[in-house]
Amino acid sequence: MGTDILIYLGGLALLDMLSPTIIGVTLFLVLTDNKNLTSRLLTYLFTVVLLYFSLGIIMMLGLNFIIEAFSTIFQNKILSWVIFIIGVILFTASFFIPTNKKSNIPKPKTQSLFSIIIIGVTTFIIEAGMALPYFAAIGLLTTIDIPFYQRISTIAVYNIIMVLPALLIFLGYKVFGKLINPTLVKLRNKIASSSSSALSWIICIVGVILIFYTIDYL
Repeated sequence: MGTDILIYLGGLALLDMLSPTIIGVTLFLVLTDNKNLTSRLLTYLFTVVLLYFSLGIIMMLGLNFIIEAFSTIFQNKILSWVIFIIGVILFTASFFIPTNKKSNIPKPKTQSLFSIIIIGVTTFIIEAGMALPYFAAIGLLTTIDIPFYQRISTIAVYNIIMVLPALLIFLGYKVFGKLINPTLVKLRNKIASSSSSALSWIICIVGVILIFYTIDYL
């Protein structure tokens, strides 16, 4: 695997590190949990990583069929126009999404590990549909000629990088304790108020991608 590919993948992983839901849930657990923090947080992060890793494997195995299907769709002018119009609508709508609306970070209802696993699944459902950098990374891995085991290991490392901010927050809390609580509270408030802005950017990017992918087929 070339250095340029690693740089691209690293840049995409850095974008995925900014997941407001993962960081938000981590901050909630750190600021509200006690003796069970380590087991609960690691269970949550393991659930998220496992689901994303499984999604990556499934996408990689079926991406060739998806690419062929989309190529056929884009060759149809009527369908290309429909997709192009959808892209324009998404791009336009992204400017009208209110950016001051606070997000609803999922929170566990009980102290059980099962409740934490449910929150991990909920995070995956919320984030997976908008994980454009992750999808791009999977597509990039599919196009390069490397053994399948290297693709799997790369996806695993990518997912670990994706939850690295949560691990750093946890380690910071373990080292400095409640001294950093005011900073964590400010970060939680910032995450809650800026996630709508992130959604706006994601919708905008999806719209632009659909426009550029179909414009040659119109």
